[in-house]
Amino acid sequence: MGAAFAGIDFGTSNSTIGLADAGGARLIALEGDQVTLPSAVFFHADGVPPDFGRAALTAYLEGDEGRLMRGLKSTLGSGLVNDRTVVGNRAITFRDIVQRFITHLRARLDAAQPGLTQAVFGRPVHFVDDDPEGDASAQGVLEEIARGCGFRDVEFQFEPVAAALDYEQRLAGEEIVLVFDIGGGTSDMSVLRLSPERARAPHRMGDILANGGIRVGGTDFDRLLSLAEVMPHLGYLSSTKAGQGTMPRHYWLDLATWHRINTLYSQRTMADLKALWHDADQPDLIARMMQVVEHRHGHALAMEVERVKIALSELEATRLALSSLTGGPNPMARRDRFEEAVAAPVARIRALIDTTIAEAGLTADRIATVFLTGGSSQLPLLRATVAAALPDARLATGDMLGSVGTGLALDARRRFG
Repeated sequence: MGAAFAGIDFGTSNSTIGLADAGGARLIALEGDQVTLPSAVFFHADGVPPDFGRAALTAYLEGDEGRLMRGLKSTLGSGLVNDRTVVGNRAITFRDIVQRFITHLRARLDAAQPGLTQAVFGRPVHFVDDDPEGDASAQGVLEEIARGCGFRDVEFQFEPVAAALDYEQRLAGEEIVLVFDIGGGTSDMSVLRLSPERARAPHRMGDILANGGIRVGGTDFDRLLSLAEVMPHLGYLSSTKAGQGTMPRHYWLDLATWHRINTLYSQRTMADLKALWHDADQPDLIARMMQVVEHRHGHALAMEVERVKIALSELEATRLALSSLTGGPNPMARRDRFEEAVAAPVARIRALIDTTIAEAGLTADRIATVFLTGGSSQLPLLRATVAAALPDARLATGDMLGSVGTGLALDARRRFG
């Protein structure tokens, strides 16, 4: 390739690595011939080295003894990143777990292009909503981790700007583009002026008209779908003491939230659930919840919810396969109920579109194209929301999971070349 430059997209759900040279940019294989790597780690109980990506998910689903960790990026924007959690027979911080995953990405990069010490990492526009100090802290932690993995020069680029650089490679003329990147943990957008001529400029800050972002992503849609369609079958919001009260919500909220699931796997939680079982008006529902926690089926449950969310992009209704995990029914999930459950975060996304365009000093009719990327960008409700906000704009898509990594590599070539 000649001189090569690396861009690393550490995502909430999936990660990629891009390499760029004078001829362009490409994604490298991270697991077999796959260029995407699910952002998951499985720690085996017998102490053998952990598995990553699809291998981690397979080990968990096949019933290997150990612990699955997923949604790791979400810990960067919370106090959880420095908390300790028990893995095997010792306690380690979530920061250490993130570092292990980034170290694995670094090993895959070295296999493709040894010795690179410079990289551009992607980041959301905001790791944390309305908290500049927390946002800076989250980036600082990721930078320290990257340097600990051997990267001497570490730069950051907003993920929607990186996706725009990838999209720009296909343009024949100038456009004002809104890039909408909805990933696992955040919704980010940028308004940019793009063209083949501008792509050759050494500096692009003048072409970035506005950036916006909120901490709402695909895992939030998973959580809300789970709370609406799954958790009631496990006792969520069920009554206690002959209808005089309701169950405390936090156990079910944790079970529906990817990066909180493992916190339930403790003797204290089981003791609490047993006490709730005695007070429940429907103890059979609490028994299902206890089965999920006792057998550590939480991530399998979340994967099934994620599968159904994706299926509802094509189908009006589909069945949740829960009985083997909960001992309960296999209920139907419907798209209209899902869309009702996620109405509040979608309204926030609609407001973000309007705010970002206004901050760019533009009106909606000035946006020529909306470039959609990220794993949740194909949800019909989100596409309809974008179309309603920008009725005159063309909707364009590219590599939903790869455009950010490719764009980060192009940005690395510009910065370090």
